[in-house]
Amino acid sequence: MGGLGVQHVRRSLRPPGVGQPTSPIVSTATKCGKCGPGYPSPLEAMKGPREELVYLPCIYRNTGTEAPDYLATVDVNPKSPQYSQVIHRLPMPNLKDELHHSGWNTCSSCFGDSTKSRTKLVLPSLISSRVYVVDVATEPRAPKLHKVVEPKEIHAKCDLSYLHTSHCLASGEVMISALGDPKGNGKGGFVLLDGETFEVKGTWEQPGGAAPMGYDFWYQPRHNVMISTEWAAPNVLRDGFNPADVEAGLYGQHLHVWDWQRHEKVQTLTLQDGLIPLEIRFLHNPAADQGFVGCALGSNIQRFYKNQGGTWSVEKVIQVPPKKVKGWILPEMPSLITDILLSLDDRFLYFSNWLHGDLRQYDISDPKRPRLVGQIFLGGSIVKGGPVQVLEDQELKCQPEPLVVKGKRVAGGPQMIQLSLDGTRLYVTTSLYSAWDKQFYPDLIREGSVMLQIDVDTVRGGLKLNPNFLVDFGKEPLGPALAHELRYPGGDCSSDIWL
Repeated sequence: MGGLGVQHVRRSLRPPGVGQPTSPIVSTATKCGKCGPGYPSPLEAMKGPREELVYLPCIYRNTGTEAPDYLATVDVNPKSPQYSQVIHRLPMPNLKDELHHSGWNTCSSCFGDSTKSRTKLVLPSLISSRVYVVDVATEPRAPKLHKVVEPKEIHAKCDLSYLHTSHCLASGEVMISALGDPKGNGKGGFVLLDGETFEVKGTWEQPGGAAPMGYDFWYQPRHNVMISTEWAAPNVLRDGFNPADVEAGLYGQHLHVWDWQRHEKVQTLTLQDGLIPLEIRFLHNPAADQGFVGCALGSNIQRFYKNQGGTWSVEKVIQVPPKKVKGWILPEMPSLITDILLSLDDRFLYFSNWLHGDLRQYDISDPKRPRLVGQIFLGGSIVKGGPVQVLEDQELKCQPEPLVVKGKRVAGGPQMIQLSLDGTRLYVTTSLYSAWDKQFYPDLIREGSVMLQIDVDTVRGGLKLNPNFLVDFGKEPLGPALAHELRYPGGDCSSDIWL
């Protein structure tokens, strides 16, 4: 279409009547002979093989190192002589992209389609708005660049920019959320790519139907719903955090509910005390009509759920109290919940408090009443001997000790998390976003981020550091780097959605 004007792609992703809660999903596996990517169900995925490789983007923007961001491959096989080491680095061809999150060309939503294969990792750039497509199938231990989608194509066809979450759809397409328009104003729309050619097809939402802000999203076709979250307009967050922007109401506080088949926003939920709702997760069970969202600045977890009449509601179920402090930018320090995960059996919720420095495990057998069963401190802003003095703390009797692993004092706090398929291992990185890292943890810029591994007790609950695992991105060949989201080659509990 000549690449001019905003294009919109609309199709019903599921035929009428398909996707009711009674739909059999395992039968797809038995019918398909040679099956498509991923697993027939979340519980089947838990029986999948142990992870041996992890892919994660490493960022140089805002670090002072004039080098491209790159995709690191880490060996996580304990039997390997290269265990806990970066074994490959794939540099991008441009500077200052700010790689951030990643997704797949296809995943378990296409399990019933034997023509589909999980071969490409999709890496949207948060700042440059480029999309890198990486071939991880030809040589999984040494990925190579397959295609670059330039921002001008996304700007022209979608009028969107500042790209975040990438999910694969049952239609074979790839859908990427955007935070803004090409000028950096808030605009929560969605870019559609062809899952084979990675051509930009247009926007997923109806013309003029974008939300005021964007960030993350998750869809649940059996309930004909997608829900998206809000960070802030790119112009507000790009260069750092200004508390005055919170007072001015420039940060997100809403969830947007979309009709999955009609591609239209049908409801907006205001989150009480829920400033900056970031990562959102439906329960993995495809029949489930509820899930959780982590509100970063509100420092709480809110449960969203479907009402009998078909509308959606939200309620706060966990609140992490702020700490009264001295020696920090504000007199009260929020925990800053930045990433959340649900185990594939929907038994446990995990989240990271990037500023307070702890990682938590909650039993969500009763989703209305999550129960804290595991907690571990992995650095953070309130460690002993640091610049911050805690004056009043509703949870701790004393400030936690700094974390030292294999002789390395860990800078930053726990941020991105990934869970093994069987739920027994968590991997953690410590960088949030380069401009905010520089502001809240200047030592992260000097020292580089780390990747850690936590052993999880899935019987009684509990988290324990593996002292033999450390990937120190402070020792990278071109200088300290900021490592972010983690992906396994075969998919994981934040990349795959079941139908």
